[in-house]
Amino acid sequence: MSTAFDRLPQVRFAGPDSTDPFALRHYDANCQVLGRSMADWLRPAVAYWHSFVGNGGDPFGAPTLERPWFAAADPMEGARMKADAAFAFMERLGLPFFCFHDRDVAPEGATLRESNDRLDRMLEVVQAHMQRSGIRLLWGTANLFSHPRYMAGAATNPDPEVFAFAAGQVKHVLEATHRLGGENYVLWGGREGYDTLLNTDLAREDAQLGRFLKLVVEHKHRIGFRGTILIEPKPMEPTKHQYDRDVATVYGFLARHGLLGEVKVNIEANHATLAGHSFEHEIATAAALGILGSLDMNRGDPQNGWDTDQFPNNAQDLSLAMLEVLRAGGLGTGGINFDAKIRRQSIDPEDLLQAHLGGLDCCAQALLIAARILQDGTLDRLRAERYAGWEGATGKAILAGEMDLAALAARAEAAGAGPAPRSGRQEALERLAARFA
Repeated sequence: MSTAFDRLPQVRFAGPDSTDPFALRHYDANCQVLGRSMADWLRPAVAYWHSFVGNGGDPFGAPTLERPWFAAADPMEGARMKADAAFAFMERLGLPFFCFHDRDVAPEGATLRESNDRLDRMLEVVQAHMQRSGIRLLWGTANLFSHPRYMAGAATNPDPEVFAFAAGQVKHVLEATHRLGGENYVLWGGREGYDTLLNTDLAREDAQLGRFLKLVVEHKHRIGFRGTILIEPKPMEPTKHQYDRDVATVYGFLARHGLLGEVKVNIEANHATLAGHSFEHEIATAAALGILGSLDMNRGDPQNGWDTDQFPNNAQDLSLAMLEVLRAGGLGTGGINFDAKIRRQSIDPEDLLQAHLGGLDCCAQALLIAARILQDGTLDRLRAERYAGWEGATGKAILAGEMDLAALAARAEAAGAGPAPRSGRQEALERLAARFA
């Protein structure tokens, strides 16, 4: 059937000097970067929700995006139209993956059973498109935040019946993700938090959230799903205080509930900055703690204090995040999902394509800059030199537990005036990193 994206051309790589507005200038899927293809490093994906569900509406105005499936009289027919259009777009763009929430794909029914039935029927349509196009599922997830039943949370809700409903929804979507060959399953706790302590029992809600995640992990093993379970940190919005604030908070939660080795993180750039961190900080922290899983690629507006979900457009800034991805050896089963939306005034189908082209090229440029930094080796050499003392006898003895506090105190007293400060050389290192842009 005809779709809203039929007039868009097939995207191709044309090189950095191309003036073709529909060509990629930097993202070449087959380009070899440090022994692996660019596509293998990035594993890029289209977000079903922002790209095909978002309608341009905001709290101050009506929707601005006119798409045929929004006007369908039958919601299931609208869902089928949307799926056809989504894959028409993704095939033209040429990315290997997509991601979805259950309610992106199929409308909610009056009961959980009806909702599950609708999802199953729509996933038959989606699976046929996947088989025909070769596009794969990076991850699936359940929407546990939009319906009013989840206004006080899903896993952390004060009503155990809501907990049970959410568990049933996740069970079905996890099984669907497994059936479609999905490589990961994500849990984003948009309502897992609180707005006031006056009606909140923090210890109880932490226990509930821990139990919920254990149930998900248990079911993953029960059904033989070999993908990775991911938590997506965010500090706030829609709740005032969200329990999965940042990577370090999630790590503490996983350790507290015995889930290390079972669950990793899906890090979003805009969520990192909302938490007061840089994107590269969150990636480096996750890698250091062994829980780096996948990335949601976007950016926030530095003048706004909310989750604007814009497409990335600054390769030099993003190169430091890509440097941490390269140092970590890649994202494993994860990838880079463009969790970003076109602006409210960008109403043409072409605008969605241009946004993805720009985001892809930005990520590719950042990856190439990061690879040049690693290949040069100077930055890593200078960092290693900064910690060289820890490779000596004293440093190794300290970390091995061979020196207690008294022995260290005696050593410091014997040294007299003590060690002289050494420059961290931050400005020189920043200049060095910028040289490869």
